[in-house]
This record gives sequence, structure tokens and C-alpha cells, in this order.
Amino acid sequence: MYIRRRRTESRKDARVTTKAAFARPASIAAGLTFLLLVATASRYGYHRDELYFLAAGRHLDWGYPDQPPLVPLLARGLDTGSLTLLRVPSALSAALVVFMAGLMARRLGASTYAEWVASIGTALSGLVLATGHLLSTSTVLILGTTTLTFLVVLLSQGANPRLWLLAGLVGGLTFQGHVLVGFVLLAIALVSRGRRGPVAAGFIALTIGASYLIWQATHGWPQLEVAADIAEGGSATSVSRSLFLVTLVLQLGLWLTPVWVLGLWRSIRDRTLRPLPAAFLILVALFLVIGGKPYYVDGFLPFLMAAGAQPLVDAVARWVPAALLAASAPAFVFTLPVLPVDSVGPVLAINPAGETIGWPSFADQVEHVVAPGQVVITANYGQAGALQR
Repeated sequence: MYIRRRRTESRKDARVTTKAAFARPASIAAGLTFLLLVATASRYGYHRDELYFLAAGRHLDWGYPDQPPLVPLLARGLDTGSLTLLRVPSALSAALVVFMAGLMARRLGASTYAEWVASIGTALSGLVLATGHLLSTSTVLILGTTTLTFLVVLLSQGANPRLWLLAGLVGGLTFQGHVLVGFVLLAIALVSRGRRGPVAAGFIALTIGASYLIWQATHGWPQLEVAADIAEGGSATSVSRSLFLVTLVLQLGLWLTPVWVLGLWRSIRDRTLRPLPAAFLILVALFLVIGGKPYYVDGFLPFLMAAGAQPLVDAVARWVPAALLAASAPAFVFTLPVLPVDSVGPVLAINPAGETIGWPSFADQVEHVVAPGQVVITANYGQAGALQR
């Protein structure tokens, strides 16, 4: 009896230890990501997109020509004058993305070391740092897409099919922040086994997003014009079709390419996981053809990192993954406001922090030369937002 009791206690202890180890790498990496983003949140100033969201938030509506109302609503609620507070939701979003990457790695059979690789690799990717630093619609899209991939991983492993209802809720809420999550849901539904779950998820998402669709319909679908302008290179972050794939790789992290490519290959070969890489490739092809932005599919990166971490650890010497992570670390210089203001110039082309500098002086100059009561027509929404601010 004593031996049996000891064995039972050992099994219980093992389960407790496993659960603790399960969350440790993901939790630590997510926590450090959050702290880094909050620590740098107040440097430089408002991004021109944030100035626009703040201005839009002062004129709340069910929709806007270029976006749903969620981000302007968040901006309105956080419009206290504190830049750090405005950016806390984005930092939290990035931390959750990193956390889910680690959890997915463990669900897919990763060792503790491989879970560290997936978590830290995701945290060091330019897309997570950049979207975690600024309040933006892309932040919402990446968080929503990552959450959907996490739910699909759970469903592929036999989780309760009712999780599709949660997927619909996530998709609908994300849709109110960025409409392109609709393509993500549709792509996943098209390649998923079974139809009841994806259809239910789509119905819930459509119900939640209906208010914005109605607004667009009653205003002549202006977002279609915005999309056409983006496809023609009218956005500051637009890229030509010839550079789409190159930009995608750079956004995901050049040194991290072996990890997510292995994840893509592994998940394609795994019948239960195949809907996710299939959806990813479908969307890459779609946005390449119609002229979308590479970041539209960046929300699949955490899953690909999670799927590729263990194959990489198994295939190479133990120091290689650590070296790849170390080589990726300088990404924060190009995505976060860590350089002195007078040294930002060389990285402006790829560092969004460049658009957070100079807005107060711009507004002061306009104020000094424009008589009170005069109407000012600006060249872009960033200038308009700065003057309203």
C-alpha cells in the first residue's frame, strides 16, 4: 500500500510539475515583452495613425471610410494625454501573442527548450514589436488571427467543437477592428474538415460585424476605394507585388526563417494541422494577386514558429536555435524608439517610429502662421490629427 501511494503521489507531482513547466517559458517571454513595450511606450511621440485614431474617436460612428470603429473607440477611452496608457492595449496584445505561441508549441509536443525558442522567437519578430508599440488596426488583426490559429490547434487535437463558437466571437470582435480577419476565417473554413463548426463561427462573426457592413453599404462602400488605393501603392506601408514575399520574410524575421519554414513544412505534412498552413498559403497568394500588405498574414507567424521550434531543435546542434534568436535581437532597434532622435534617419524606411517625431513642432508652426478661425487643409490624416491634437 505504501508503494502504491508513493507512486500515485509521484504521478500527481509529475502532473503539477508538467503544468508549471507548461506555462513558464511562454509566461516569462510574454511578461518581458510587455515590460519592454511599456518601458519604451512614451519615447518620441504619437504616431500619425494614432493621431488619426484619436481624432476619429472624438467623432464616434458605426464605421469610417477606411476602418471599423473598434480602434477609434479604444483611442477615445484612453485619450487622457498619456501616451503610455494609450499604448498599453497594444503591449498587452503583443504579450498575448507571444504567450499563445509558447502554448501552441507545447500543445504540439515541444520540449521546454523548443517552447523557449517559439516564445522568444515570436517576441523578437519585427511584426510583434512594431504592432505592440503602437495602437493600430494591425495590432487587432494579428492578435485576432493568432487567437484563431490557437483555437484551431485545440480543435485539431479533439477539443470541444463548441470552441468554434468562441472562434466566431473572436472573429467578430476582430472584424470590428480590421475587416481582413474575414478573409482569415473564410480561408480556415474552406480547408477545415466538417462544416457545422466553421459555418457557426462565420455566422457569429458576421452578426457581430454586421453594423460595420451596414455602415459601409449605406455610404457607398468607401473601403473598397481605400483597398484599391493601397493596391496601387497609395499607402505608406504598401509594397509592390514583386517585393511582397521579400517584405513578408523580413517582417517575420530573416534569422527566424528556418523556424517558421520548418513549421510550415511540418504542419502541411500533419493532416490534423493542415488547414492552418493551407489557409496561410491561400491568403499569401490572394494578397499577392490583389495587392495587399504583407502584414495581413503575419498573424499566422506564432503558429508557424510553434510548429517549427521542435523540428529545428531536433535537426541542429543545441546552440543553433539560440544563435538564431541572438541574431534576431537587433530587430528592436528597427521597430522600437530606442535610438536618439537625431540618429533615427538611417532606419526611417523600415522603422515606424520615424512617424512619431516632429508633430508638436509642426502644429506650433501652423499655429504661428494661421490666423484664428481660418480653415486649414492638410496633406494627410497625420497632419490633420496633429493639428486637432
